[in-house]
Amino acid sequence: MRHGATEAEIQRVVGVIREMGYQARPMAGAQRTAVGLVGNDGRVESSHLEGLPGVQEVIHVSKPYKQVSREWRIDSTIVRLPGGVTVGGTDVAVIAGPCSVESERQIIEAARHVREAGAVILRGGAFKPRSSPYSFQGLGRPALKLLAKAREETGMLICTEAIDPDGVGWVAEVADIVQIGARNMQNFSLLRAAGRAGKPVLLKRGIAATITELLLSAEYLLAEGNHDVILCERGVRGFDPSTRNLFDLSAIPVVQKLSHLPIIADPSHGTGMRDKVMPMARAAVAAGADGIMVEVHPNPEEARSDGAQSLYPEQFSQLMREVRVIAEVIGRRIAEPAPVGA
Repeated sequence: MRHGATEAEIQRVVGVIREMGYQARPMAGAQRTAVGLVGNDGRVESSHLEGLPGVQEVIHVSKPYKQVSREWRIDSTIVRLPGGVTVGGTDVAVIAGPCSVESERQIIEAARHVREAGAVILRGGAFKPRSSPYSFQGLGRPALKLLAKAREETGMLICTEAIDPDGVGWVAEVADIVQIGARNMQNFSLLRAAGRAGKPVLLKRGIAATITELLLSAEYLLAEGNHDVILCERGVRGFDPSTRNLFDLSAIPVVQKLSHLPIIADPSHGTGMRDKVMPMARAAVAAGADGIMVEVHPNPEEARSDGAQSLYPEQFSQLMREVRVIAEVIGRRIAEPAPVGA
């Protein structure tokens, strides 16, 4: 729409799109409002829209994904969380905590450590989809209660994973961000349920997924009406066994060109090795990631999952000091936790 287009003009366009048999999605930007047409089957006659009052131009979205593309929305999405925390924009959000919730003492101790160091969001798995059926699968719903208690004691926001459609509701009751893990990136029934859950969603790139496939999975979430989506680069399967995965930092600028959604990086899973996590976390911030997700455990050698890639609390504190400097150099800043009780 043209700059200064009236609400009546916007609604006229919305009405015409609906009369044509499609869905209309108005999106207010900093300078003007865009109206997205959903369900284009290739037979849309743009002349029906170009002559309407207030219309500046009709742009055809050429990508297979629509609502997540830069063609659909020019302005970058900023996901706003409770307590004034944002993902996207100037701030770089740090998500940290153990791979799995193991006990009340462990998760609260971890939460206190990472908050003191400056993380704003606590991660911790209640449900763990593992490659082996004999590996620790998480504590399940009791772990959600422990995460809620950790939030009460520390004021940290919670990010934890849902692994099936039936469990999305349980997770959404507690979590501030519902995570969809790499193994479930193309679990389409789960994506639809998460899109309807009413909470921001963190979507991890699949183990062997292309960037286009990641963005198409995100499209499922937006198609359900959820625009608070955070993408996550966590490494893809490579041929070299020197690291757990191939940590694809080039995905950050590539996604930022193709999509308006924020993207964070997970160097813990991206490398799978404690001594590689810190340098790759620094590199991710330098590459422009909107956040980092780092595994931190009070006693990594006792961790029931992913201990080898979990930082010790003192290592995480050092990392936070380093990424603050890097963020400042590129004109950003590391988001600070809100005061407890704020």
